[in-house]
Amino acid sequence: MQNFSRFSTALFVPTSLVLAMFLTACGDKPADGAATGGAANIDTSVKADVQELVINNGAEPESLDPHKVSGVPEATLNRQMLVGLTNTDPDGKTIPGIAESWESPDNKVWTFKLRDAKWSNGDPVTAEDFAYSMRRLVDPNTASPYSSYLVDAKVVGSEAIVDGKAGIDTLGVKAIDDKTLQITLSEPVPYFPDMMIHNSVRPVHKKTVEEFGDKWTDPKNIVVNGPYKVTDWQINDKIVMERNPSYFDDANTTVNKLTFLAIPSSNTDVARYQAGEVDITYNEIPTEQFASLQKERGDELKVSPYLCTYYYELNTVKPPFDDVRVRRALALALDRDTIVDKVLAQGQTSAYQLTPTATNGDVKNTPEWESWDKAKRIEAAKALLAEAGYSDSKPLKFELLYNTNDNHKKLAVAASSLWKESLGAIDVELVNKEWKTYLDTRRNGNYQMARAGWCGDYNEPSTFLNIVKTGNSNNHGKYTNANFDSLMSQTLKAGVTPEQRAGLYQQAEAQLDADMPLIQVYHYISARLVKPYVVGFPSKDALDNWQAKDLSVAKH
Repeated sequence: MQNFSRFSTALFVPTSLVLAMFLTACGDKPADGAATGGAANIDTSVKADVQELVINNGAEPESLDPHKVSGVPEATLNRQMLVGLTNTDPDGKTIPGIAESWESPDNKVWTFKLRDAKWSNGDPVTAEDFAYSMRRLVDPNTASPYSSYLVDAKVVGSEAIVDGKAGIDTLGVKAIDDKTLQITLSEPVPYFPDMMIHNSVRPVHKKTVEEFGDKWTDPKNIVVNGPYKVTDWQINDKIVMERNPSYFDDANTTVNKLTFLAIPSSNTDVARYQAGEVDITYNEIPTEQFASLQKERGDELKVSPYLCTYYYELNTVKPPFDDVRVRRALALALDRDTIVDKVLAQGQTSAYQLTPTATNGDVKNTPEWESWDKAKRIEAAKALLAEAGYSDSKPLKFELLYNTNDNHKKLAVAASSLWKESLGAIDVELVNKEWKTYLDTRRNGNYQMARAGWCGDYNEPSTFLNIVKTGNSNNHGKYTNANFDSLMSQTLKAGVTPEQRAGLYQQAEAQLDADMPLIQVYHYISARLVKPYVVGFPSKDALDNWQAKDLSVAKH
């Protein structure tokens, strides 16, 4: 899942000045001078009369259609409105969703038994709803950025459908009856139920989609099967959701109204939180405020592990990054430790592989150059650039695209400055675009280097490594390597043990290191501010799949 104003500027700032910019404000106190916000005086067992929350979602969503999106802001909204076959609990573990149970004798033919549930218009939720929705996901006419998801899951027929070589009715998904869904895979996928938690395989209401087309997500039209339904949508301002009384577990839902704001600036986000206008911030705290907020806000600052990797994606079919020597040179020369220790300083860790090391499966690839000191890395990087034909008289020039966000801008400035300082003959032009335009630019391949972040769709290494397989719908840099594809294919062959699968993933990471289609920067943490009267916000879910249905508001 892609983690998340147009202007363009070329700039270089010496590293010493860059770090000074980031560290200057670290001692500042919050605007309202408050400490822990009176948390000690709140009895969380007593519920407030008004059960409403205001939450910053970080950006205006690209869409509310689960088959038309790929980003974290969109997934957060869909998670409140739609429930898939499986779901996650506050610790991130897979639990029943609309499916009460599931089974498979061979990890290839999966049978899901559905509970009694209704759509918000009163229609029953049926197995055919899921079959229709999965066919819609892979249908080329939908043009889903996640069309490869069922291909990666090895659902029979999905690849041919995505490639336009077969009709959608050939997909290996069948409603046996209203309450029984059968999904057939071409290879055994033991973690398949975990994959069914994802946004892209949540159901949509067929009659509503067919009647209203792209307008089915308008508040006056939308039909959902989850705990909340959109009642108001003001573009670039807010999305309001209210409880759906038809939701199967509405009796155990407490918060009545959610207001999601589209604030891309983390500084503005924190300022509005301090002013009492936001109850839960987005999960990116301004780097220069982190230390002071940690000191002054106490338990309100929630820091938890997060299965996400921040990286720079390289367009491997467009100069200068069609040359592996250039890609490797920039990867070697990027001082990740300075970025995580000095620029971010929130607990992130330097990344030398795409898969976060905390991911289930224990995948750890340690490239030889990781142990080199800074001088040796820079020497090797300069040699590669010289070999590729770059010099003081012919400097390496490229654009670095990033989406509107204070922290992304700071990282882009820092990275370009670190490259300039270590390699000299480099000109980096920073290009900023708002979220939806940024996504379109990447998907259309109209970039050279782009800031990117990928967060696990489920807790297994394939959720990261699949995105760089040849032809994957999220492989925007067009990387292709037959050995990498073969290794990933082997992970799902019959008889492969978990240990063997981990070994294959490690070999796949080594192949990525050799080809360097991505420059991994760091593995995330999730850091956000949550008001002390918000009860039940999870702290152990590394997927960050929090759900408002699990929250309540204490009297305050």
